Amino acid sequence: MVSLLIVEDDASLKDALIKALSKSNYICRGVGTFKEALTVLTNESYDIVLLDLKLPDAEGVQVVKRVKEVSDAKIIVITGYGDIKTAVESIKAGAYDFIQKPFNLDILEADIKRAMKEKLTEEENLTLKELIRKGMDYTFETRSPKFAEILSLCERYAKTDTNILIVGETGTGKEVLARYIHELSNRREKPFLVVECTSIPPELFESELFGYEKGAFTGASHKKKGLVEMAKGGTLFLDEVGDLPQHIQPKLLRFIETKRFRRVGSVKEEFADVRIISATNKNLKALCEKGLFREDLYYRLSILEIRLLPLRDRREDIPILVNFFLSKWNKRVSAKAMEMLKNYPWKGNIRELKNLLERACILAEGDLVDDYLFVSRENGPVEKELFEGMPDLELLEARYTAYLLRLLKDVNKVAEVLGCSKRTVYRKLRVLKERELNDKP
Repeated sequence: MVSLLIVEDDASLKDALIKALSKSNYICRGVGTFKEALTVLTNESYDIVLLDLKLPDAEGVQVVKRVKEVSDAKIIVITGYGDIKTAVESIKAGAYDFIQKPFNLDILEADIKRAMKEKLTEEENLTLKELIRKGMDYTFETRSPKFAEILSLCERYAKTDTNILIVGETGTGKEVLARYIHELSNRREKPFLVVECTSIPPELFESELFGYEKGAFTGASHKKKGLVEMAKGGTLFLDEVGDLPQHIQPKLLRFIETKRFRRVGSVKEEFADVRIISATNKNLKALCEKGLFREDLYYRLSILEIRLLPLRDRREDIPILVNFFLSKWNKRVSAKAMEMLKNYPWKGNIRELKNLLERACILAEGDLVDDYLFVSRENGPVEKELFEGMPDLELLEARYTAYLLRLLKDVNKVAEVLGCSKRTVYRKLRVLKERELNDKP
């Protein structure tokens, strides 16, 4: 439900607005002074603020500016002292719209609905920018009976709000499948937010997940929503949930059970209706036995479970995937090369296949990419000499990220240069560390 704060010193008008708007299923609260408004907005979240520009303890456009400093609510200015100049100045200062007394209630409600629609759009756009939301760069066409069965499960599970755990090897498309379920669900119009459990530093995890209040810690200069709150009404995807820090696990469990949480530095409980889909390439039961993962949390996350096939167990789909990825570059492979691709072990699964094809498309001058894929040898299909010993794209990106960090000595600057989030920088550094450890004899 949409929450409104009515800041109006005329008690009769304030009470009339609360009564009328409450009948339209808005959650309303009223205050009569600017001081009261600042106190309320500092401690509570509101979607819309109906703001009188002439209050007993403050007036003018500065009132709008101060409200914008403490709240991300949409502001609709309501005043009997308005003129065109004041209207323009209010909107420049951050107000959504300007309505002069006396006004029609129907017009006000229409304005509130438009403001709320814009607010939801802005939050969705923020999600896209901050979390680098990916498009559905994948095809679900399949010739594999086993994968078709998995897709059928997804369609059934999408109709519920029950938590889902997706288990599969690295590169099998766990996040893509989670997005697929979200798009099939009734929550498709709401956000799909990714929590990258491997890339968020443990000490920042709680504030990233649940948000924080202004002054909650050094550097917290303003109130910030967490991923849980931003995902209201939608889906929260916990990627590589097996790496979830242990100190966060009981707090996540409580949120799953109650749908309530507290921002860091706040005593006020907030409510967020989200559907949780998790993914892991680890054996969570084994982690539970070792005391590294809470058993009660595991059972809450895995009410429904999907086990995603590695690419080697659905080889009949390799031609479909190859043609899909090549079509984006207007490239092709010969029948012989396709057979070699079908017989390759693909330890990195679909991600490895996509990276290899992308590299071949970049290097190939014509439309045929065979020469940049594989050649036949006595030991079977192997990469051509041109690529022997060459790191894959994922490793190259990780090494370049580490180089930039050594050069710039600042994660924020590295993120700016790469045009990505800090989470992505941390993830690439983690990839490099893991790959280097795996390469050691």
